[in-house]
Amino acid sequence: MMITALTAPAGMLIFGYAMIYAALMDLTTMTIRNGLVLVLLAAYAALAPLAGFTPHEIGLSAALAAGTLLVGFLFFARGWIGGGDAKLAAVTVLWFGADHTPAYLVYTALFGGAFTLLILRFRALVLPVWLMNRSWVARLHARGAGVPYGVALAVAALVVFPDTRWMTTLF
Repeated sequence: MMITALTAPAGMLIFGYAMIYAALMDLTTMTIRNGLVLVLLAAYAALAPLAGFTPHEIGLSAALAAGTLLVGFLFFARGWIGGGDAKLAAVTVLWFGADHTPAYLVYTALFGGAFTLLILRFRALVLPVWLMNRSWVARLHARGAGVPYGVALAVAALVVFPDTRWMTTLF
């Protein structure tokens, strides 16, 4: 029982840290590392059975994640999102399962649209030289550069996560 009691807090810490890290890395480097996605995948594989998820629930989550990855790679092929974004979305869906994936996707779309508008507004500003000397700010400010959509993916994940079984079993 002790392992199960520690599972939800471990999942909460790993997932929360990974999402914050993904958002910050994507914002500053326009990259979401494969290692981060693999840590989330391995943590889910290790913790989900201990947290009481049934094989059916795990299988359904895996199927939803695979579908999300397929759609994500189609979006990547069209140049709409980055490959890291596709992988981060898929592993997040794995953690959320069927119950919370719809809310996650809606929040992602809403935050992604708002963040894109914010970035476009930011790019219209004239920034001071000292700020433009920061390479990540200059890259983010450059017209025609991509939008670090991992920020929206991570923020949406952090908004939805408290409603999942990972958190609700704690309280």
